[in-house]
Amino acid sequence: ALSPSPSPLRSHLQARNSLHTLVCSASSPPHSTPPPSTRRNLLANAGLALLLPLAACRRQAAARAPPQGDVEGAIEDIAKMVEEDREFGPTLVRLAWHSSGTYDRMSKTGGSQKGTIRFKEELAHGANAGLEKAVQRLEPVKAKHKDLSYADLYTLAGVVAVNSLGGPKVPWRGGRVDSMDPGDVTPDGRLPEPDKGSQQATAAHLREVFGRMGFDDRELVALAGAHALGRCHKEASGYVGPWSPTPTTFNNAYFTLLLNLEWTGTDAKGKFQYKDPSDKLMMLPSDIALIEDPKLKKYVELYAKDSKKFDEDFAAAFGKLLALGTDLPSPSVEAK
Repeated sequence: ALSPSPSPLRSHLQARNSLHTLVCSASSPPHSTPPPSTRRNLLANAGLALLLPLAACRRQAAARAPPQGDVEGAIEDIAKMVEEDREFGPTLVRLAWHSSGTYDRMSKTGGSQKGTIRFKEELAHGANAGLEKAVQRLEPVKAKHKDLSYADLYTLAGVVAVNSLGGPKVPWRGGRVDSMDPGDVTPDGRLPEPDKGSQQATAAHLREVFGRMGFDDRELVALAGAHALGRCHKEASGYVGPWSPTPTTFNNAYFTLLLNLEWTGTDAKGKFQYKDPSDKLMMLPSDIALIEDPKLKKYVELYAKDSKKFDEDFAAAFGKLLALGTDLPSPSVEAK
């Protein structure tokens, strides 16, 4: 297993000068033709007319972006937590994922912007079972770095965890503003469900959920690769076991195992799931759906044979996921 270290991620973040700098653009002036007598004055003052809203935007951005010291300090504290308890790392990835994956691009609701997953109303959602412990364990970090919002903290924790467990550097920007109103919690049911009764129905459900957030098939499969980390717990989800024999190391084993092992359906341990020949590993119905659907399977095959491509695509998709629902510039990495 790779020893987690905060240094690579911190260096990466420092190297990105725009890491948590919001980019604002001036509003375009109305498309109307002024009378000739006033046109010259308007043209002369055009620069000022554009600079004023831009300056206001920059002041607002500066006020919202968390201080560099709080970001770096939080990175170090979270990385230390993962180093001391590697099993906690996958839970932080799940927390970041679930705090962001409620986004609806049509209604522009949900996502990571408001940090609502800390409210008991959202923690009570079925897919979030067990995450209250992660929220509680991050409280000392929030208390220490008061100018970092909960919304920024939860997403940053996922970024640090991925990197600390051997994964890629995920782009991230701060500046999210916490809601104080539990009424901002979105309805239960927005996160992906593991079983819709058949492989065809489950694949259709996955496309619906990820499409609602703005992801295509390739991004869907790349994000599913987070199942390389962690395990299912019966008391939380009704499912039991890890997806891979290295649940605290980020790699492409999820895809290679999905393709190369024989998976048999069983409900002996709880809910219906799939087991490998050794009965030590598991897959959810939603995992098996990825290899039953030809359009999804081609990306499983791609990532199984090319771990570098998986790292690149996961970093891009996860960074995009963590920015959903925010007005921050969408972070991006080059994924060729």
